[in-house]
Amino acid sequence: MSRPRIVIVGAGFAGYRTARILSRLMRHKADVTLLNPTDYFLYLPLLPQVAAGILEPRRVSVSLSATLPHVRLVLGEADSVDLDGQRVHYTDPEGGGGTLAYDRLVLAVGSVNKLLPIPGVAEYAHGFRGLPEALYLRDHVTRQVELAAAADDPKSCAARCTFVVVGAGYTGTEVAAHGQMYTDAQVRRHPLRQGMRPRWMLLDIAPRVLPEMDERLSRTADRVLRQRGVDVRMGTSVKEATPGGVLLTDGEFVDTRTLVWCVGVRPDPLVESTGQPLERGRLLVDPHLQVPGRPEVFACGDAAAVPDLDNPGSYTPMTAQHAWRHGKVAAQNVAASLGVGERRAYRHRDLGFVVDLGGMKAAANPLGVPLPGPLAGAVTRGYHLAAMPGNRVRVAADWLLDAVLPRQAVQLGLVRSWSVPLDTSSPELARVPGRPDPRPTAAADSGPSAATETGTTGQGTPAAQQTTERAGNQPGGDPATGRVSSGSAARQAGGEAAESPGPVKRRSDSPAEGDS
Repeated sequence: MSRPRIVIVGAGFAGYRTARILSRLMRHKADVTLLNPTDYFLYLPLLPQVAAGILEPRRVSVSLSATLPHVRLVLGEADSVDLDGQRVHYTDPEGGGGTLAYDRLVLAVGSVNKLLPIPGVAEYAHGFRGLPEALYLRDHVTRQVELAAAADDPKSCAARCTFVVVGAGYTGTEVAAHGQMYTDAQVRRHPLRQGMRPRWMLLDIAPRVLPEMDERLSRTADRVLRQRGVDVRMGTSVKEATPGGVLLTDGEFVDTRTLVWCVGVRPDPLVESTGQPLERGRLLVDPHLQVPGRPEVFACGDAAAVPDLDNPGSYTPMTAQHAWRHGKVAAQNVAASLGVGERRAYRHRDLGFVVDLGGMKAAANPLGVPLPGPLAGAVTRGYHLAAMPGNRVRVAADWLLDAVLPRQAVQLGLVRSWSVPLDTSSPELARVPGRPDPRPTAAADSGPSAATETGTTGQGTPAAQQTTERAGNQPGGDPATGRVSSGSAARQAGGEAAESPGPVKRRSDSPAEGDS
């Protein structure tokens, strides 16, 4: 008799932990398959440190094959799910199609960048939910400071050294905090001719920084940012993004070449293709993480609306902490459905939050206890080391080296602007010539809820980034009119060599079409 087939879609916080526990519980009892676009689990909370040059990319990338024994890894993106036929259709990295049959399915597809109906954002924005985007931001910021140091025009110098972050949630706050330290260190080596200092702005329509956290921690983060020189503006956002800057909701126009978009995340649209009931884009499940009417289908993480049993009528928020715990319960309940152990409902206890502000500065309230100064920084780093499923020694070594040696501020040029568009269903993958584009997504979310939602940390920490470049500095740009010709290459950042991505096959050409 053949063994049951368990398919897990997605290797974020929820999917990775589901696979890890099932590899132990169901060893020799079931065939566990993990479908994911990359061969690593990305520890998203430390991604801002990659962008700031503190950690090398592989430090936050945990090998799936090395840490998930007895789990079969299939590289690919799920296109659609045939619930009646119990099959998952996917596209592999080279454009080929495939199908995975299952007896139990765990949907842990996570979330993608949240777009708002603001003119220019989709055209001039990039995300911050994957390694390609972090590497692009590091190169871009480094390049802007270097170009500013060589610029004769004070206006151009100021624009290149102005970095605007929208969204004062976890990721936006960390990006601004680390970014200010990174550029300050860079200008000490490349002084700006006009004696200028890099300017980082943090915007949010919320009344305070980190609105999801305790007010005392919010005040701590706000104080650290302002002391460091970050221009924190609450109650303000972007009204329009242009090639030369951004127009703020208070009427001010800011000349900038960089806009980091961190206004939150939305559930991966793949769940829409299931045809099952949704709650604000999230797949409705019962307290046991099962889809009603589909006992063989489980869902967890950002893409699942899991009832909060401690707050009847509400659902658990889209955070890494919940996703990690969802994964454990999902694995136990999948095993229970196959006769191993007993199933359980999902309940949680708030363990507190940590926000890394760079150096030894942090805002933390482990177990609800707010911590001050360097102690918060030590607890924050200790928490991350404990939470990481691998690479702990390498991460600690990078932190030690960063404390005693200056950072290497160099451009590697590995990721181009057109490779990391904001409006993508696959922020974990860089767009490259010859590979299908990610499945198309809606250009923007609309409605009152979308307009008021602030940045959150999703399956990892949710967030994003955008670059604005003067059209005259872009390939295909017209300096006289400020217009940019169509095509991906026209969206490259200023200072990058013109490079066409070449013909790219659209995902809609594949047999099965969904949204991830």
